Amino acid sequence: MTTAQPSSALRILCRTTAAVALLSLAPVAGALAEVMPTKDSAPLAPRANDPAWARADALVKQMTMDEKIQYLHGLFPPNTKPAPADMIPSAGYVPGVPRLKIPTLRESDASLGVANQVEQRKGDVATALPSGLALASTFEPKLAYAGGAMIGAEARAKTFNVLLAGGVNLTRDPWAGRNFEYLGEDPLLAGEMAGEQIKGVQSNHIVSTIKHFALNAQETGRHVMDAQIGEADLRESDLLAFQIAIEKSNPASVMCAYNKVNGDWACQNDVLLNKVLKRDWNYPGFVMSDWGAVHSTVKAALAGLDQQSGQELDTQIFFGDDLKAAVAKGEVSQARVDDMVRRILHGVITSGLMDNPTPTTAQPIDYDAHAKVAQSVAERGAVLLQNERNLLPLAKTARKIVLIGAHADVGVLSGGGSSQVRSVGGAPVEIPLNGGEAASFVRVTWHASSPLEAIKAAAPGAQVVYVDGKDPAAAAAAAKDADVAVVFARHWQTEAQDAPSIALPDNQDALIDAVAAANKNAVVVLETGGPVLMPWLDRVGAVLQAWYPGQRGGQAIARLLFGEVNPSGRLAMTFPKTADQAPRASAPGFAEQAAIDDARRAGQTVPGIKGFPVKYVEGAAVGYRWYAQQKLKPLYPFGYGLSYTSFAYKNLKVEDAAGLKVSFDVTNTGKVAGADTPQLYVTAGKRKPMVRLAGFQKVDLAPGQTQRVTLTVEPRILADYDVAKPGWSIAAGSYSLFVGRNAGEPVLTGKAKLKAWSRKP
Repeated sequence: MTTAQPSSALRILCRTTAAVALLSLAPVAGALAEVMPTKDSAPLAPRANDPAWARADALVKQMTMDEKIQYLHGLFPPNTKPAPADMIPSAGYVPGVPRLKIPTLRESDASLGVANQVEQRKGDVATALPSGLALASTFEPKLAYAGGAMIGAEARAKTFNVLLAGGVNLTRDPWAGRNFEYLGEDPLLAGEMAGEQIKGVQSNHIVSTIKHFALNAQETGRHVMDAQIGEADLRESDLLAFQIAIEKSNPASVMCAYNKVNGDWACQNDVLLNKVLKRDWNYPGFVMSDWGAVHSTVKAALAGLDQQSGQELDTQIFFGDDLKAAVAKGEVSQARVDDMVRRILHGVITSGLMDNPTPTTAQPIDYDAHAKVAQSVAERGAVLLQNERNLLPLAKTARKIVLIGAHADVGVLSGGGSSQVRSVGGAPVEIPLNGGEAASFVRVTWHASSPLEAIKAAAPGAQVVYVDGKDPAAAAAAAKDADVAVVFARHWQTEAQDAPSIALPDNQDALIDAVAAANKNAVVVLETGGPVLMPWLDRVGAVLQAWYPGQRGGQAIARLLFGEVNPSGRLAMTFPKTADQAPRASAPGFAEQAAIDDARRAGQTVPGIKGFPVKYVEGAAVGYRWYAQQKLKPLYPFGYGLSYTSFAYKNLKVEDAAGLKVSFDVTNTGKVAGADTPQLYVTAGKRKPMVRLAGFQKVDLAPGQTQRVTLTVEPRILADYDVAKPGWSIAAGSYSLFVGRNAGEPVLTGKAKLKAWSRKP
């Protein structure tokens, strides 16, 4: 569904009273916190050279007021009574205008596939991609496009025409519940990957969103927390990721977030929606709310919200009769209402949906072909973190292999929330939650892709056995006489709640220690939604970060372990050595929310969590930038990843006349084919100097092969955002740069002499 409360239409299926305590916020800083936008503040930018804008305008002029209002608020199918005849259980439904051939909008959650969280559509399966962090760790925009195109094709075949996809919020905290959905901590990487994913979705002539606008960086108190950050810092981090992705893909819709930003709700935030998105970026599409994220009629409409989503999840239908009455009173102009409808129609037209309506009945889907996309992402995004004594790849001559833990006998773990896909093959393990907001639409779920069966197929001559790992001593005994022991470790995360810790739960550290003590050839496969602590690291031979690897995860893991695929993933998120290395060691508000949840489980009546500020002290220094500024050495830096071969870089050339272009040679110096991702980092910024990823390119090379790589730098990556101008600027001068294997390992170093540069927001 989307990002916040019921990011998946289901998440709010049983919305608690905590979501209603929306206005009980403590006073917060922010100049516009309580400022009501004026009637004329919403831009009505003329688009003389935009045929879609003119076409949308012509349709608006033919619509009645009731038809316009109908298109401005959407239903939430699980709660809609009575339901329209053509409505199916999903995230949302917005009736069209048949007489003008304006299509009904049928919306589905779709971050990692066409979602069906708790099987509200019985028997309806879809292809489940690996997590967003796995995709980002491929560093391959073409795979993002392929995944988006696959999801879009399946959605269209299922009669959906609006996908709540395109999550591009930066991963600021290692414990954040939705990190697994997003595309990492760097604005360039996240923006490039999200842009290609959205282009892939919309290649099917359907609408994609980009979400959640903005700073949906934690789940705890997401309906009431106030994300506080300076404008320049926000422009240089999260908003830059959005801006890059929007420019690359022209998403038909932007979804605003649940949380507040600098004092006002994201879905009625004049600065975000009008000033930044519609004026500065000249965005012509529409802003839809997250499900349950609307708090007003007049203020939201004037601040730039165009469509209320999942109306039953809000306290009232703000954009129905209330909006119509506000127009009659002169509180909202007719021109603004027309602008809202025009923007929705613009997205419907530019995506191709208007001229290529989705089928009215379900169409066949080639699930086997689509599964190959999921498996490719899993294989190219898995990160080899450690490989002592070249323990991997495993020899197919091994006689006994013991697999331990994480239900590796039947499947692979997936993340929870609105992104949950009911994958082809079903769910061999599904565990309900016992409370909290997530319980209404989330299950701890495994995809039916058995590592055990895949490893048996990869090593037909070996005895391959599985032990559940609940008893560390029993697991150690089983591992003692094996040629290799593979421990599958899990750390489950979900929308609607943050992790209490980034330590592995359920005594898994002790399990790994016991197995490693019994067998020197211990391998750990991590199925996690993000970084975890590894106190046992120096006692195991190899570690493979598999993320949540999707519906072909078992096969992908087996191929990686046995060298049929050479690992080539690079971390899209820094792994801290200790929890307190991160800007925030735990989620602000977590203790308060946990106490409330405990009280509810005990049957006590308690108020919802109160509003609270979260100050993003790191500003634009997200992830690896924070570690560099604080002079902290993480466990594994952003961009890190090993291979079964080796690579060398040489012959650096820096061209810095009209812009910055850097080229160099990459050579496979090993004995097997592999892929490498050299990364360019530049220390830039006069306002707050920091190291910044300025370019990357993944290259596949045969043994001994050399390829020249040329990276052209996007100027805004190096620029300061000047609020006073306003706009971007680079000061003339000399800038240090390096080409490295990751953010912490320079190989080639140099200087760039840049000319002064500036541009508008």
